Amino acid sequence: MERVEIGLERLASDRIDLIRGRRIGLVVNHSSYTPEMVHAVDWLRGCGADVAVLFGPEHGLWGTHQDMEAVGSHAGYAWGLPLYSLYGHGAETLSPPPAALTGLDALVFDIQDIGARYYTFIYTLRYCMIACAEAGIPLVVCDRPNPLNGRDIEGNLVQPGFFSFVGDVPLCNRHGLTVGELARHFNESIDLELEVVACRGYRRSQAYDETGLAFVPTSPNMPTLETAWVYPGMCLLEGTNLSEGRGTTTPFLLFGAPYVEPFALRAALLEDPDASSALAGLVLRPCYFRPMFQKWAGALCGGLSLHLRERDAVRSFAFALHLIATLRRLYPDDFDWRREPYEFVSDRLAIDLLCGTDAVRLAIEAGRRTPEILATMVDDQQRFDAIRRAVALYPE
Repeated sequence: MERVEIGLERLASDRIDLIRGRRIGLVVNHSSYTPEMVHAVDWLRGCGADVAVLFGPEHGLWGTHQDMEAVGSHAGYAWGLPLYSLYGHGAETLSPPPAALTGLDALVFDIQDIGARYYTFIYTLRYCMIACAEAGIPLVVCDRPNPLNGRDIEGNLVQPGFFSFVGDVPLCNRHGLTVGELARHFNESIDLELEVVACRGYRRSQAYDETGLAFVPTSPNMPTLETAWVYPGMCLLEGTNLSEGRGTTTPFLLFGAPYVEPFALRAALLEDPDASSALAGLVLRPCYFRPMFQKWAGALCGGLSLHLRERDAVRSFAFALHLIATLRRLYPDDFDWRREPYEFVSDRLAIDLLCGTDAVRLAIEAGRRTPEILATMVDDQQRFDAIRRAVALYPE
C-alpha cells in the first residue's frame, strides 16, 4: 500500500517557511514521531527551527502518567528544554501560561488523536489555540489520520451545561475528523492565525492500518488500534462502577466487576431483542480477570472480553448503551454510576459528562430501549455531519 505522508513530514518538505529560522514552541508527546521514528523535536530542529519550549498534554511528554493523574512541569527528557505540563492539579493548568508563549514566533501542535470526543488531546489543542490568539502568535497543526476513519459518526452532541475536558465543544462521541479538521472547526469561534499542514494521500475511508503508518500507542490505556476502535463506546464505562479494563493488558476490550457473572451477562446481551444491531461485528468471550490498579484493583472480576470479528460493522457506542442498560437490569443492587469528581468537575456525574447530557442516563434509568435512545441522536449526527463536511480536508 502507498503510505500516507503526515503533516509533520510535509511541514519540512512543503511549508518549511513556517518554521525555518523561527523560534517555536512544540505541543508534543510520545506519539509525535515521523514514520522513521524521528521525534518532532529532532525533526524540526533538523529543519532549521529554533525549538525553545515544549508543552505536554495529559499523560505527560512520554505517556508515563495514568488518566486524570497530574503531570508536573520540568525540563524535557533528552532535550533539556523547558517543559510545561498542560494537565496539572486543576483546570487552570490546562492552558499554556502566557509567559511561556512570550518571545515565540509560532506554536506547533503535533499529537496523534484517537477519533473520540473524550480524548483530551483535542481540547489541549483548543486551549492552545485560544492562548495563541490572545498572545497574537500563529499556531501550526501538523495533521495526522483519524485512526477510526474519517467517515463514520456515532453518538450525540454535547449539550449546554455539560461541557468539560472530555467534551468541551459540541462534537459527536465518534466524530470522524482529524486534528487539523478539528482545529479548523474550533477556529470558527476563535479567529486565530491558524495553519493546518494536511496529510498527503489520506482518504476518509481509511483506518489507521490502511495508511501504511505504524500505530504508536497514544496513551497508557490505548495500546492498540483495536482498543481505539471500541473506545468511543467503552469509555462510557468510566462513568460506572464497572472496571473498563484499566490495570489489565487489554483496557476497554475487557470489562467487569466482582458482582458480574460472565456467562449470565453474555446470555442476557445475546437474548435481548435489541442485540442484533448493538452486537454487530463483535464476539463476546466470558472471562474472569484481576485489575492491578484503579477500579476493583486486586479483586477477582467477572466480565466479558470483546473480539472484533467484523471491524467496520462495530458500533461501540450502541453496544455500550446496550451493555449498561443490561447490567443495570441484571444487577440493580450492585451496579452504580461513578460518583467521584471526574476531569476537574464535581457537580455532574461522570456518565453525564461523557454522554454530554443527562438525557442518556435518565433514559436508561427509565428503562428505555437502546434503539429508542439511539433514535434521538439522529438529528445531532446529521447536524454534525454538515459541520464536518464544511471543515473537511480529505476526499472520501
